[in-house]
Amino acid sequence: MHRSLSVLLALLCCLVRQAAQAQAPKPPPNLIAIDAKLVTAGQPSAEWLATLAEQGFEAVIYLAPPTVGDAVREEPLIVGRQGLIWANLPIRFDRPADADYEAFAALLSSLRGRKVLVHCQVNMRASTLTFLYRVLAEQADPQKAWDKVAGVWTPQGPWKALMLERLRRNGIAFDPF
Repeated sequence: MHRSLSVLLALLCCLVRQAAQAQAPKPPPNLIAIDAKLVTAGQPSAEWLATLAEQGFEAVIYLAPPTVGDAVREEPLIVGRQGLIWANLPIRFDRPADADYEAFAALLSSLRGRKVLVHCQVNMRASTLTFLYRVLAEQADPQKAWDKVAGVWTPQGPWKALMLERLRRNGIAFDPF
């Protein structure tokens, strides 16, 4: 009888775990954990954004204009209701500028020590600017930092130019292209 109860409890635990996993919202595309405090991603769903506090996040930086088609219009409210910091730096994908990187670096630096999600639509803006921040501000090894970007895309056009120019200006001889 005691063994039957143990088996029944084990089965019940498995069913509860499966039900919880089935209800978990789908993670955003191109989710990349840089480290324990920094994560980049493509556009999360409203349901996934609602779980950020549970995941330990303390701040969100959104790098796409809030008018793009797949933006979650209520994102500032969803994030704010959880007591998290939300910031939007609307960077045009076809025209990233030095000022965009400078604003991003200042914002990310101000959030140092907090768990931060940096996202855009696909994780192209986010991965590239995070790469630059890690290399320029944190003196991370460029190749190790690049590996995270390469998991998402290979910057092209103005993003490639911005990246290479910022590295060159800072005396970093790294060209993964």
